[in-house]
Amino acid sequence: MRRKLGSLVPLEAEICRAAIGLRRGGSEEFHGFLIAKELAHAADTKLLTAYGTLYRALGRLEKMGLVRSRPEDPQIAARENRPARRLYTLTAEGEMAARDAATGHSRVVVRKTAEGLT
Repeated sequence: MRRKLGSLVPLEAEICRAAIGLRRGGSEEFHGFLIAKELAHAADTKLLTAYGTLYRALGRLEKMGLVRSRPEDPQIAARENRPARRLYTLTAEGEMAARDAATGHSRVVVRKTAEGLT
């Protein structure tokens, strides 16, 4: 799918909307599997064909400044006997972009990163 300049592809918009829903439910941060479960319940499951698709979309959203991520404290993962997760937070820009996408507006700002333009 080709991206229109200044807009989100459907998967990116659904990730942002799902993150808004999680925030309303009291979860400021989310990890990939949690957002995948939200997408399966709330959106067209055809958007998420593989978990690699999800993580690439999260990476693009982070480069655009719509989500931030951080590694989970490794001690928490060790205590729960599981691999550490990357935790994501929707930014104010991400919330605005999700609302704009829902209304058909395109206002995603392209940011300049160390790797180049996004």
